[in-house]
Amino acid sequence: MTADSSSPGIRAHLSLWDAVSIIIGIIIGATIYESPPFVFKNTGNPWLGLGIWVIAGLLCLIGALCYAEMASTYPRLGGDYVYLTRAYGSGIGFLYGWAQLTVIQTGSIGIMAYVFADYAIKLWSLPKESGVLFALLAVGVLSLLNILGVVLGNGIQNVLTAAKIVGLAGIVVAGLGWGQAGSAFEGHALIQDRSLKTAFIFVFFAYGGWNDAAFVAAEMKQQRRNIPLALILGTTGVMLIYVAVNAAYLLGLGFEGAQASEAIAADVLRLPLQEQGFKAMCILVMISALGSVNGVIFTSSRIYAAMGADHPIFARLSQWHEKLGSPIWALGTQAIITLILIAAVGSTVGREALDRVFQSLGLEKVSWEGRGGFDSLLRCTAPIFWVFFLMSALSLFILRWKDRGIDRPFTVPFFPIIPLIFVATCAFMLYSGITFAGNFGLVGGGLLLAGVPLWLISRLKETHP
Repeated sequence: MTADSSSPGIRAHLSLWDAVSIIIGIIIGATIYESPPFVFKNTGNPWLGLGIWVIAGLLCLIGALCYAEMASTYPRLGGDYVYLTRAYGSGIGFLYGWAQLTVIQTGSIGIMAYVFADYAIKLWSLPKESGVLFALLAVGVLSLLNILGVVLGNGIQNVLTAAKIVGLAGIVVAGLGWGQAGSAFEGHALIQDRSLKTAFIFVFFAYGGWNDAAFVAAEMKQQRRNIPLALILGTTGVMLIYVAVNAAYLLGLGFEGAQASEAIAADVLRLPLQEQGFKAMCILVMISALGSVNGVIFTSSRIYAAMGADHPIFARLSQWHEKLGSPIWALGTQAIITLILIAAVGSTVGREALDRVFQSLGLEKVSWEGRGGFDSLLRCTAPIFWVFFLMSALSLFILRWKDRGIDRPFTVPFFPIIPLIFVATCAFMLYSGITFAGNFGLVGGGLLLAGVPLWLISRLKETHP
């Protein structure tokens, strides 16, 4: 079906640390510097705000256990694409790959690129309108580096991951050492009229990427051992880091200060280091955002390579450069679509075009006041992401039934309780994502539906080559 480590052009070269680095590098992007104020505003209580990070982390760990079973049982290129195709048929697999290419992963890359751009503007005091140029530049350069070779792309990922962990440790030290521990958690009612659904949207997006190691399963060494370990260690490590960092935010700035901050990490580091701390944190956020962009570029291209191997209409995407060891067509196509999405929500021309589309459908114009590329692209991607994540969660049950006799190097403990919790989580987040997206959900939905005629054309090519 799809490529494994024995397929031409694909080499099992990723170690356990490489895989853990990919997971941490993708998850700990820039959302840990952008999401907390939104989360605290939508909880109204510091303990509840911190607790949501713990709850979401534990739910992601439950999901990681489910993915550990599927990824170690089907260690092929493409992750969810493999499971969905095997569970529901090639049509669903095709639409998943198409959605990843046109909105989900490309949108995620764009979101992180915009965070990089926002902090570059803060660092150099540049006009807000220049943000789209920085975002375009980040995606273009990192895509080119990944095209030049898998060793280069993965080496960059390891360096960026190490740098961001050091920086996050600095935030924790600053918050604990210079904060006001006595007032951070006092004087707030436990229950207020807030939107917990919206808070969970931002928290789960911050945790997004823990499953991406499954996309590169075919390239990992000692797959039976390293695939489950990478998923479990990477997800657990990120949960501990996130809880510590959010506690540092609250201790450093107080609850009201954390809610109101527009550059929360930089404001915390400003406590011991003054203006130099603010600049240092801006640089750290930029590095973290680039690490996340690079990680998603690296892993997501493997989905399209797997899809291209199965569907003639995208056959070029499966081609790997023999010397560079990278899926150059998949990387290039992904880069072009991401650049279009960035321009659509970040430029005046793109926003006016979206407004015309909404108005032609009888919908209200979008109020772009205060709405940056981060927020807009998140609204486009959230519903489609959770649709397929829910289907992936259900596929564990389907594959257990369809492939009853297959060897499973790792099995989910306490089956079926653990997978059912994961399914319920995905269903709740799908509902939350739809209500959060508003009109922007139509953008993602429209791009997904555009894949249906392409699927029909691909079927014709298979039957009449």
